[in-house]
Amino acid sequence: MKNKLMTILACSVLAAGLFVLAAPVSADDTYNIKMSTQLSEGSPFVDGFYAWADAVNERTDGHVQIEVYSSAALGSDEDVIEQALQGANVAVLTDCGRMGNYVEEMGILNAAYFADSYEEMEKFMDTDTFRGWTDQLESEHGIVVLNFGWCDGFRHFLTNKPIYSPDDLKGVLIRTPGAAVWSKSIESLGATPVSTVGWADVYNAVQTKTIDGAEGQTSASYPAALYEVLDYMDQTGHILLMNGIIVGEKFWSTIPEEYQQIIIEECANAAADASAVVAEKASEYEGLMAEKGMTIIPPEEIDIAAFREASEAAYEALGFTELRAKLYEEIGKE
Repeated sequence: MKNKLMTILACSVLAAGLFVLAAPVSADDTYNIKMSTQLSEGSPFVDGFYAWADAVNERTDGHVQIEVYSSAALGSDEDVIEQALQGANVAVLTDCGRMGNYVEEMGILNAAYFADSYEEMEKFMDTDTFRGWTDQLESEHGIVVLNFGWCDGFRHFLTNKPIYSPDDLKGVLIRTPGAAVWSKSIESLGATPVSTVGWADVYNAVQTKTIDGAEGQTSASYPAALYEVLDYMDQTGHILLMNGIIVGEKFWSTIPEEYQQIIIEECANAAADASAVVAEKASEYEGLMAEKGMTIIPPEEIDIAAFREASEAAYEALGFTELRAKLYEEIGKE
């Protein structure tokens, strides 16, 4: 499964013609990429970025160096994306919600209960529609997608009171990423979205009561030690998070084609491996958080049907109802 997605995404990037404007190779030139993420050290994805960096360094004989900056050391995702657009030598882990700020329809992949499995996401990313979106990101906005196969699992609510239905989230301030599809989705599920807090700041924001909780995936929640400040993980599984790594076209075009291809190939390899680790460690991380005192409320104790029904309001507000039907038809989903 993971190898199939890796092949799909690598072929999509190659087909997009990202090597056309590449610089020629010079034996003396070196290229430095600063890889930015809000995720903490210890996250499977951060480990994956280091593996990507090592593989690229080896295959380019040290001519391409990737430096990993975790915990938003270079700034928020939005700030780093802007740096990339200005030509800085940065790459950033992002999502379809944030890319929806540039190609609006792309945000639907981060809408609540849009996809039920990794296999479905695999199919969506193999559609002409998705490839058209990534082409549009580059041609109209100067954003180059290196790979969008970093699957970080399902997101759940993290709170200081148990959540069983949308009614339980009324008046609860929940941190969510800064994009319309995220805010509208979380609002539709009953909470009050707060998009001004970065993931790396959630711990302190809960302590200072800036927010009441957050929503996030297990692979990020455990390394961030959120079990120390939040009592419950409410397993609503409301968003299946597929992430991507992007760079700015201005900087990308300065890298020789030979190195571009290596960067893309090894990014796909690292994405597939890291996604597999995320899936493998989900239960382990939940167990460790439970040992630390966090109560895990499983989906069978939650009114998931009520959450799914509530999420429809976000599709209507965003104008995504017809788009969802079109995408479902493309992959044969009822």
